[in-house]
Amino acid sequence: MRHIISILLENEAGALSRVAGLFSARGYNIASLTVAPTEDPSLSRMTLVTSGSEDVVDQIRKQLNKLVDVVKLVDLTENKRIEREMLLIKVCAEGGERDEIKRLSDIFRGRIIDVTERAYTIELTGDGSKLDAFISVIHPRRILEVVRSGVIGIARGNASCVPDDRSSCLNSNDPSV
Repeated sequence: MRHIISILLENEAGALSRVAGLFSARGYNIASLTVAPTEDPSLSRMTLVTSGSEDVVDQIRKQLNKLVDVVKLVDLTENKRIEREMLLIKVCAEGGERDEIKRLSDIFRGRIIDVTERAYTIELTGDGSKLDAFISVIHPRRILEVVRSGVIGIARGNASCVPDDRSSCLNSNDPSV
């Protein structure tokens, strides 16, 4: 089964290497990996997609929690979540094909972000199945290059993956919240 694991870790050199090394040493596969700083410059959020039986994924979570850099780990698969990927796709767009590609981009709520005489570069954001569907409707001979960001995810509602529970701020009378 596919699992999306959100890891809050210290923003220090070598943290990513230690997580990747853990997977490599145990023969686990990483299907997707994204890392970026958070609102706290001392922390980064890593979103990792992996798959395996419940026992394997449970072992992965336990091993990740043992790493000194890991502040908090949440398996988003177990919660209601929002997940997104970004796709940049460069397609051959010549003559009458240009209008058709523009129409398809609009249907999928994509944006053409670069135009040349012979090509369009389109940006598309959504869940993986939406991006896969867009790629499948673009004729393979039109595709020049594809780049995908990998999955990012966040829990829905008040649930969070931060060390201290900030959900109490939502009950505040402060209008700036």
